[in-house]
Amino acid sequence: MHVTFRSGTAADAQACGRIGYEAFKAIAEQHNFPPDFPTTEVAIGLYAMILGRSDIFSIVGEHDGQIVCSNFLWEGDAIAGVGPITVLPSAQNASLGNRLMQSVLDRAESRHQAGVRLVQAAYHNRSLSLYTKLGFQAREPLATLQGRPLNTELSGYRVRQASVNDLEACNVVCRTVHGHDRRGEITQALVDGSATVVEHGGRITGYATGLGFFGHAVGRTNEELKALIGAAPAFPGPGFLLPTRNTELLQWCLHHGLRIVQPMTLMSLGLYQKPAGSFLPSILY
Repeated sequence: MHVTFRSGTAADAQACGRIGYEAFKAIAEQHNFPPDFPTTEVAIGLYAMILGRSDIFSIVGEHDGQIVCSNFLWEGDAIAGVGPITVLPSAQNASLGNRLMQSVLDRAESRHQAGVRLVQAAYHNRSLSLYTKLGFQAREPLATLQGRPLNTELSGYRVRQASVNDLEACNVVCRTVHGHDRRGEITQALVDGSATVVEHGGRITGYATGLGFFGHAVGRTNEELKALIGAAPAFPGPGFLLPTRNTELLQWCLHHGLRIVQPMTLMSLGLYQKPAGSFLPSILY
């Protein structure tokens, strides 16, 4: 298959969204898991948002004038995130995934990103093989959690809407736990109105950009994350991601009625520091 690659544009949202819906649905149903996108319209909306952002590098592949694949690099912070990467089901087995990944890795290298990370569906053996061959290391097994809002408060931990004045405090928490901050993502969450912080002992000790697939959270301990999860009004998309090795927090979530939807894997290339606190990754990392 002869495929030519180019940068994506806003006009590609419809085609990329339809392919994204079909591709994720096909692989999920093969393994008896629910699809990441409930409808084509939801997928198109996500791709429209991604293709409209200046801090996200996009690449699409065309065959006979029709888009057959796409990939994205979220490059607003020192660590870049990859995805969603999709290939039209009828165009698979043509090494397009490898070419899409190499394109975003070349882009990250040219920009001197400190590292690149992604999250893959643990049931998808082929993507795990591809990313491993490209140099990614599996860092954390994850569980996607979903359920009704908990409406739970923790004594001594106050959750509130974040403001722009909280940005540096959130960066400090992230650097303490991860060794780097996610200033760009936090700033976008402040614009979107989805960011929350948790205060303990008179200071900010944790934050969340959102409790859903594209949101991440960081706390000095599990208590901050319990407070943030307990205060979340909803868990958008398939749910939020939680490291399964954090047994205490996972058990707390399950005892509060949340359920595991699917397993995933956090993978990294380049800079990675073992977390020195508690965290919930996003679907990017």
